[in-house]
Amino acid sequence: MTAFYPSDQFGFSPLLSADELEVLKDLRAVLDTDVQPLLADHWEAGEFPFQIVPKMVELDLMNRATSALFGGFRDFELARTDASVATFYNAQSGLFRTTVNLGGSPEQVAALDARIATFDYTGVFALTEPEHGSDIAGGLATSARRDGDSWVLNGQKRWIGGATSAQVLAVFARDEADNQVKAFLVPTDAAGVTLKKIQRKTSLRIMQNSDIDLVNLEVQESDRLQRINSFKDVAALLRSMRSDVAWIATGLQAGAYEAALRYVTSREQFGKSIAAFQLTQQKLATMLGNVTASLGLVVRLTQQQEAGLFTEENSALAKMFCCERMRHTVALAREVVGGNGITLDTDVARFHADAEAVYSYEGTHEINSLIVGRAITGHSAFI
Repeated sequence: MTAFYPSDQFGFSPLLSADELEVLKDLRAVLDTDVQPLLADHWEAGEFPFQIVPKMVELDLMNRATSALFGGFRDFELARTDASVATFYNAQSGLFRTTVNLGGSPEQVAALDARIATFDYTGVFALTEPEHGSDIAGGLATSARRDGDSWVLNGQKRWIGGATSAQVLAVFARDEADNQVKAFLVPTDAAGVTLKKIQRKTSLRIMQNSDIDLVNLEVQESDRLQRINSFKDVAALLRSMRSDVAWIATGLQAGAYEAALRYVTSREQFGKSIAAFQLTQQKLATMLGNVTASLGLVVRLTQQQEAGLFTEENSALAKMFCCERMRHTVALAREVVGGNGITLDTDVARFHADAEAVYSYEGTHEINSLIVGRAITGHSAFI
């Protein structure tokens, strides 16, 4: 069976069912027709094209998913078009949905999951803080104090993607009584919540990230996610989520490779197509190798997770490796497109810049390396 993508050299996409490939075709049609034409202008303006959201919701992608592998290729397809659009969608389908489904009580999951899948109930993942990113496990400073049937939260969050357009924040805070991390569903319009869009970004400019202040915010005990009672529970969420980021990193580099390939086959220098030059072909072959290796890794990781095998080191290894290959791939794409590679018109510049954010979020390269290193040596190198 023919691969669904020009960058799928080893034919991983035919592992999907015919019905799943049809859903991806529907997604691609929306991305090509309704999303792609808006990207350059919105990237330059630093604004999200919210007019695409109803089109994305109509596809009902979460309810049409029949396998974990389809979910991975869904993220791949989104990121192959744009990393910000993939990140926006994954904030709902991956980060928020996973937090509720793994962190909520059975009653909370039953009440909320169907609404999350249809975007009737939108939320984001609010963990990172201004002074605590990589050291969030021990450094998380947002506090939660129990007061009868409610809690009072105080603190700050930073880099929270999609917060300004969401209904709720999944806020992680440290319980003053036992020093353990808890999670709360906080309405974005609640008294005591202030959101401020982060300006002057050079990566993921389309994605709206926010600084958030929480001042004497009252949250009911019924809005606390009942199965998150320590950072170990948060780490279990991250184990699942990192595979989504690895898929996004893989899709982003596929998009950069395919954009570069389109350009070099249409551009002439010295009287012939630049695709005919040896150095161009060598770089294209290296890019394709990076995409292929990354696809092999995320496909196998997803198959393991669907079979019930979730390990912190495997998801960390996938995020670490795929993001490193992504950085290499987008740099080569920029090179082969030459001076035009720094303009938005070829798409390559957007992929090149956006890769930097994907490289860092949901665990930096260094942190994921240490998670893997701890697993393979038995020694923790964390400070």
